[in-house]
Amino acid sequence: MLTLLTAQRRIDCYWVVFSGGGGPREQEARKAAGLFLKSARRRDVTVHAFRDGFFPYVGGDIKEAFEQLARRVSPDVIFTHTRDDRHQDHRVVSDLTWNTFRSHLILEYEVPKYDGDLGVPNLFVPLTSAVARTKIRHLRTAFGSQRSKRWFTADTFQGLLRLRGVESGAAEGLAEAFYCRKAVLTTSRASTSRF
Repeated sequence: MLTLLTAQRRIDCYWVVFSGGGGPREQEARKAAGLFLKSARRRDVTVHAFRDGFFPYVGGDIKEAFEQLARRVSPDVIFTHTRDDRHQDHRVVSDLTWNTFRSHLILEYEVPKYDGDLGVPNLFVPLTSAVARTKIRHLRTAFGSQRSKRWFTADTFQGLLRLRGVESGAAEGLAEAFYCRKAVLTTSRASTSRF
């Protein structure tokens, strides 16, 4: 769930999804990318067809997809699932993100769901009320296959943004939260910042 703050800037974005290719979930992923990355300078959307729920058993093939991606791009920032996500596919994607892109800035996002695996994030991006409403609308519009899930409601998303807003002291009381396990700040002009 890419933060709209990033998507609103004129950036190049590589949106990679590892399951759903060739089916309705691919259409959802492409629709979501179109909504969230509307203002991006460049959008490159890849949807793989790895079988949902089986990632731990085909990890080698998924790792190869990561290696192919790493040969094409060297992102300034990568958004992935949090390492502590209880969904087995999400954990595999997070682990392979760290394994493949070791020297990059990786921000892990949280997904509210039945598993109750929300934690204590350490990086917050304050949101305006307008951006929060747009994010929630985009999520509800793009991911129709998730609407049957009890947790996939506007109030769940609003509540999580509000909670993270309280934790971060956000001006409008809303924030998106990430887990930043490692960040390198450079201070010399000769060095290139990753931010």
